[in-house]
Amino acid sequence: MNTAARTSGSATHRRVISVLAGGAVVLLALTGCFGSGPSGTATPGSTTAPASTTAPVRGATADAVAQVVQKAMTTDSLKAVIVRVTIGDKVVAMQAFGDSMTGVPATTDMHFRNGAVAFEYVSTLLLEYVDEGKITLDDTIDKWMPTLPEAKTVTLKMLTNQTTGYPDFETDPGWTAAYNADPFHEFTFDERVKDAFNRPLQFAPGTNWSYSHTNFMILGHILSMIGGAPLDQLLQKKVLGPMGLTQTAAYDTATIPEPVLHAFSSERRVALGVPPSMPFTEESTFWNPVWGTPIGAAETTTITDMTTTAVAVGTGKLLSSKSFHAMTDSTLIGFGTALPACAGSCFTQVDGYNYGLGVVRSGSWQLQNPLLSGYSATEAYLPSQKIAIAVATTFLPGAFDENGNYDNASDRLFREIGAVLAPNDPPPIAAKKK
Repeated sequence: MNTAARTSGSATHRRVISVLAGGAVVLLALTGCFGSGPSGTATPGSTTAPASTTAPVRGATADAVAQVVQKAMTTDSLKAVIVRVTIGDKVVAMQAFGDSMTGVPATTDMHFRNGAVAFEYVSTLLLEYVDEGKITLDDTIDKWMPTLPEAKTVTLKMLTNQTTGYPDFETDPGWTAAYNADPFHEFTFDERVKDAFNRPLQFAPGTNWSYSHTNFMILGHILSMIGGAPLDQLLQKKVLGPMGLTQTAAYDTATIPEPVLHAFSSERRVALGVPPSMPFTEESTFWNPVWGTPIGAAETTTITDMTTTAVAVGTGKLLSSKSFHAMTDSTLIGFGTALPACAGSCFTQVDGYNYGLGVVRSGSWQLQNPLLSGYSATEAYLPSQKIAIAVATTFLPGAFDENGNYDNASDRLFREIGAVLAPNDPPPIAAKKK
């Protein structure tokens, strides 16, 4: 889900989303959205044909997907790529390329961060409670958190579709400085609330759209109050388990289960005062990710669970028809305006990028595409053809600019693969950020 966003010197978490508006390519840098910029030590052969670990999937489709990935490995300076594609019940491609660490090949069973994919799980839990008659999307949040700004106006739906006007704590200069100083720090709920509301609301609730981690942080807290249990327990019982996810779990530390897809980053280059002329990367695998998701929703996953998620969310497996459409329909196209108060994160929703309830819509495709701490990952689903695509990537030094910024290569790869598999209904393709 992302241009006036922060640079590495003032803010480290940015993901770039490219969308098509009126036929023109528009590059949107939405602050946060679980964004970062990783890099890794170059491995032998990394600038030529990458090594790969292949699952037992063969055929023309798998070969076509592999060709797309192998080209991107060079053009996007990727250290590792893991990809899985399903059509209906059939796995048509599943393969890992490159190295997790120097001399350690990436494999298809490796775990990685899933970032904002958790927003889909949180939104699903919300809508399950709606289907059960416990709440409505129009309930105002003063029922649970009456001291928050505009609590009698802000609704559960506004939290979920990013229209509250609440500032993103992740864009607060104090928060950014603290993160750059110690990426292993665990930011508490109270710390994040304080940093979020150091500044006034960006706009009146419901009058504009702006991506803010604050919204889902608050939503997750409220859902734990509604469910009467910690969020991670509620998600496991009511979402992850019923979806059939066996390798997706939340942690309140930087834990990643073995085997691990390692990530590398140069995003702190400016903050640490490293000159552009000096080579600089650092391993970011175990930076604490408990900052961008609600407490209890900082998760790790695998490429198989990512495609399973794409299908479950894309078909509304756990929801009523009404709630499924509320979650995934493109209802915000044409809504939203760029404002100075939310520069870089507020803009008019277009066909190439529009937000549902925790779900991104791009053309006919439904997806989430997090970028954080050296990882990029995208899972997407095309309902009409039952195509699910999941891609996870890590990066070589060449992926980063002189300030440590980088693009979401997994999103671009998904779009290129989608164009091959669904030429009559491809994802909108956007140009690589210069």
